[in-house]
Amino acid sequence: MAEVASARRSRITPEREAELYAAVLDLLREVGYDALTMDAVAARTRSSKATLYRQWGGKAELVVRAMRHNKPGGIADVDTGSLRGDLHTFMSREDDCTMERNSDLMRALAMAVHSNPDLMRAFQELLIQPEMDEFRRVMQRAVDRGEVRADRPALEYVVHMLVGAFATRTMIDGLPPTQEFLRSYVDAVVLPALGVPTTT
Repeated sequence: MAEVASARRSRITPEREAELYAAVLDLLREVGYDALTMDAVAARTRSSKATLYRQWGGKAELVVRAMRHNKPGGIADVDTGSLRGDLHTFMSREDDCTMERNSDLMRALAMAVHSNPDLMRAFQELLIQPEMDEFRRVMQRAVDRGEVRADRPALEYVVHMLVGAFATRTMIDGLPPTQEFLRSYVDAVVLPALGVPTTT
């Protein structure tokens, strides 16, 4: 899917692609995934529907690629020399306002995934799996540095722990995730589970 999509998207400029993604996310916030249509995207972006289908194949891929584009650089790009530094830096890439908006968007999209097989497939292939792969690289760096033992059971659950922090912050505390909350969560939950000291 990724290679085909890359060939399709090569026909438009990166600037135009970014504009389209921004418009898609605006529509997604306004009407939700189920009510979002390619007709509406075409009208909002002054594009033809044929162009959108040629570039992205359908709504599911377009929406998930817009979500992926909207995220800050991947955690694999961060290398501070320590796992704690990497995770803290990654958690600080979005300000609290942006994090709240994106968290709301991701939560709404995650709910839609369960009733849309195409969205589920795109979500897994274009968003979840690449992030899992990036986190595995970061964890392997920590293992190679001697920070984390290779047989530590929590290594396989780092992404689950972090997603849980985002997902449950609103449900349990009635508050959006913030940089301060996520950094404290990393120190209190993630690093101890990996056997990493949390001294500053």
